Amino acid sequence: QGFSDKIRRQQEYGHAIHNNWSHVEELLTQVNDEVESNGWEVALSRFKDIPWIESGDPAKSSIVAILPDENGAAEGAKVTLFLSMSVHQNAQQYFETANKHKDKSKGAEVALNETENLLQRAQKKESKRKETGQVARVKRTKRLWFENHRWTILDGMHLLIGGRDAKGNDTIVKKHLKGDDRYVHADLHGAPSCAMKLQTGFAVDPNPPANLPPGVTAYRLSDNIEVADFSDTARQQAATMALCWSRGWSGGGGAGTAFIVKPGQVSKQAESGEYVAKGAFIVRGARTWFKDLRLKLGLGLVCINGIPLLMAGTHVQVAALCDRWVELIPGRSKRERIASRLSKVTGLAVDDIVPVIPGTSELAADHGLINPHNHEEE
Repeated sequence: QGFSDKIRRQQEYGHAIHNNWSHVEELLTQVNDEVESNGWEVALSRFKDIPWIESGDPAKSSIVAILPDENGAAEGAKVTLFLSMSVHQNAQQYFETANKHKDKSKGAEVALNETENLLQRAQKKESKRKETGQVARVKRTKRLWFENHRWTILDGMHLLIGGRDAKGNDTIVKKHLKGDDRYVHADLHGAPSCAMKLQTGFAVDPNPPANLPPGVTAYRLSDNIEVADFSDTARQQAATMALCWSRGWSGGGGAGTAFIVKPGQVSKQAESGEYVAKGAFIVRGARTWFKDLRLKLGLGLVCINGIPLLMAGTHVQVAALCDRWVELIPGRSKRERIASRLSKVTGLAVDDIVPVIPGTSELAADHGLINPHNHEEE
């Protein structure tokens, strides 16, 4: 509307100059003669006595002239006239300005329409996201440090991390396994080295992101878990996760065994004549064994340090921490297929979900992750 009014006014001024050709031509002649004869200073003082001239601008060599109204009085349109231009050129100035406004108006209209369309699409997307319970995907340049490994939250909010490959196993033991932590390993060749972190874990976030959908609990990483030891439940959960992260998941069995030892029992020092491969370790001394561990996981939606994530854990622990989760068991569906399905319902990137799934699997039961209304009914 603003551009349209400007265009209309500029065109009206141009036509007004043309319609008062003689009047404008006479004004231009008189002012030019006065300025040439006596200079701008004198001319400006004399303009005060001329009803057809409102003001003058020596810098621009122009005047603001008042055109006659329909009764011939000095109450018509006010126009800027440049002394170096003819009547036609002065009128043309206004027409050209009107055309420029037209171009801007078209550009602005196109830009406005594009902006409105983008806004409408964004509003529809946000509305759909809220209806489906999707989280707002956070753009980030790097992952949280523990995402470089397999990870979960144990009873007592302790962090459990496990290696994804031989290099990761070495990193877990050499960098992250401290004196009060515990080393966990499934009783299977090639299983990941895992570290139960005694002091490092998670706490409820007192300031969760405002755009989190219902049913997503927010946590923050903490290095100040003040407990003397792990609970028996946490140990059982860690052993279960170590087994689920191993090839036992895809091996076809329904249960397995794992053990826990202190960090001092884990070493790269082999006996004479023995070779310890990259990612492998020698474990000496007594082990705490956990048998008949079930191969069953939960995948739950959480928010950690403001980042929405899908967490794998024992189904009991995930049920305790997450309002929205699914049960996962060994199966035949590829990780990518399951991740694609979960990406559509959570809003998380497929690439962030695939690493959480241990291997070929099946979704056994939904507890509000796929259908957000399920957790409301439970």
